[in-house]
Amino acid sequence: MDKSQYVFGLRAVIEAIEAGRDIDKVLIRKDMGGELARELTAKINEFGIPSQRVPLEKLNRITMKNHQGAIALLSPVTYYRLDQIVPELFDRGATPLIMLLDGVTDTRNFGAIARTAECAGVDTIVIPERGSATVTPDAVKTSAGALLHIPVCRERSLADAVRYLKQCGIRVIGASEKSGKQFTDEDMTVPTAIVMGAEDTGLSAEVSRLCDSLAGIPIIGHIASLNVSVAAGVMIYEAVRQRLDGGMALQ
Repeated sequence: MDKSQYVFGLRAVIEAIEAGRDIDKVLIRKDMGGELARELTAKINEFGIPSQRVPLEKLNRITMKNHQGAIALLSPVTYYRLDQIVPELFDRGATPLIMLLDGVTDTRNFGAIARTAECAGVDTIVIPERGSATVTPDAVKTSAGALLHIPVCRERSLADAVRYLKQCGIRVIGASEKSGKQFTDEDMTVPTAIVMGAEDTGLSAEVSRLCDSLAGIPIIGHIASLNVSVAAGVMIYEAVRQRLDGGMALQ
């Protein structure tokens, strides 16, 4: 890992958080204790930064320098919040098209979804702080650089993000093979957010309940489901098709 992609040392990591650096995740030694470690934990909680307790060996694989049991992995991009993005979209007269990822953890799927979303003019991608792939150098590479061009919002709770979008008048459609409704029956010419679930379990129960509608993609063959990045592409380009057919200007 390039040393420009991380900060190591307890005090250095604390200062990076306080300075507002874009941090993807903080790795902390499993048995870490002491006053500085408690201060770091408090800062992580205060700023809502994802963290993980890991064995010393994992930290040593990143750097053999004196990391003191703490390494912050820096993000290649600046994360946004939905309340920064959505009002601006409406202010400029756009019809929002937003992609939410509910537990998509595979970096390659994340990158592939981002690439399709950027090509299709999706306004932003929303991920939760925990239990999700994030914007790493590998994800940027897999996305063919798309993650450097499309805003990514990182929210503490994806369920709360769905609630916020609905309050803003954005229709939230969850992709689910369990739905009897076809994705082509959904009206995506209105402000729309599409939610894709985890690769193995699909949408979480809470997010599924909150969606305005659930829609499925028909499966004709023997394999039970599409790869999530492929399914996301199908959903996104259905929205594009409907908007083009309706004479809407694509932003």
